[in-house]
Amino acid sequence: MSVLFVTGTGTEIGKTVTTAAIAAAALAEGRSVAVLKPAQTGVTADEMGDAAEVARLAGAVTTAELARYPDPLAPATAAQRAGRPPVLPHEIADATAKLAASHDLVLVEGAGGLLVRFDADGNTLADAARLAKAPVLVVAQAGLGTLNTTALTALALRAYGLHCPGVVIGNWPAEPDLASRCNLADLPAAAEAPLLGLIPEGSGALPPSAFRTAARQWLAPELWGAGPLRLPS
Repeated sequence: MSVLFVTGTGTEIGKTVTTAAIAAAALAEGRSVAVLKPAQTGVTADEMGDAAEVARLAGAVTTAELARYPDPLAPATAAQRAGRPPVLPHEIADATAKLAASHDLVLVEGAGGLLVRFDADGNTLADAARLAKAPVLVVAQAGLGTLNTTALTALALRAYGLHCPGVVIGNWPAEPDLASRCNLADLPAAAEAPLLGLIPEGSGALPPSAFRTAARQWLAPELWGAGPLRLPS
């Protein structure tokens, strides 16, 4: 797997920290890693974006953005409000291919969920992943409601003919409730794909050195983790 798109079942669920964990795990195995954020919204030109946050946590990764829009909105709307061109699927696929030519792994982090619009024609991250012929990892929430949003995301991926290698819970609570614990078994059925990671809540606040040391323990071997995924009892 030389290219992996990372999407979520919604916003603020841990996509960036998950992307950083995967990058750190791959770096620990000696792989060269690039991180592409096609459309960064909600930050100004002098603020740190998601790709830079991945580099801060994971270490020596190549980072790239195709566009940045100040309003914290869907990319299509943010681009329109900013009076700037949108990011098109072929631009994402072309940038991905260019990075893949010089890196062992390219991680492409989407904005929000899979079907968030990138342009006025309704193109999404799924359209870019299809052009790139790349698998799409799903980052999901832990608790109540996640089975539905995960199943819908997986259904959309299949409709686009895209492969989902698995699901990562992007913000696993320190004190999981009953729904969260049950979802460890139920999420793979909802996604029709294995559970490949549990990222503990607050991981993004760890010192980078501690984050890099711990990252491989949070992930299954399919995502360059250190061993079989350890599920809480």
